Amino acid sequence: MGDDISTDTIMPAGARVLPLRSNIEAISQFVFAPVMPDFAERCRAAGSAVVVGGENYGQGSSREHAALAPRFLGVRAKIAKSFARIHKSNLINYGILPLTFADRADYDRLHAGTKIAFSEIRRRIERGDREIPVQADGQELNLLLDASDRERKHLAAGGTLNYVRRELGA
Repeated sequence: MGDDISTDTIMPAGARVLPLRSNIEAISQFVFAPVMPDFAERCRAAGSAVVVGGENYGQGSSREHAALAPRFLGVRAKIAKSFARIHKSNLINYGILPLTFADRADYDRLHAGTKIAFSEIRRRIERGDREIPVQADGQELNLLLDASDRERKHLAAGGTLNYVRRELGA
């Protein structure tokens, strides 16, 4: 994705989607529909996914479904040059890693279909590592995780529902 991807691009609204808003499985079919109509199918086929964006990723309205629906599809991380503040918070709430490029030029090294592998990610999150190395088609990239201790606990637990289950025994 490029710069200034809005939450409306990530999770469109409108007459076809709004009546389904409480049905996460149904609305997930519309994730990125304006720019990549087969996104949901590709995620299901892959099992898990990483989304790469440019500057100001997730700008616009504070639509939490723009984080929840991709998570349902298996999106586990979003890598961007920068995130809109509220969208970054929503990503963390739903257990999606909001990572930024240590070297912004690395954005140009990634393309649709790049295989990104994380090593010891949970341990790195829990111990407070800011720098997160990943393998992208066999080449190392350094990403950054800017998150508070509380946000890190939340991410390590897998997001809101898993956090409640683990921390509160619910």
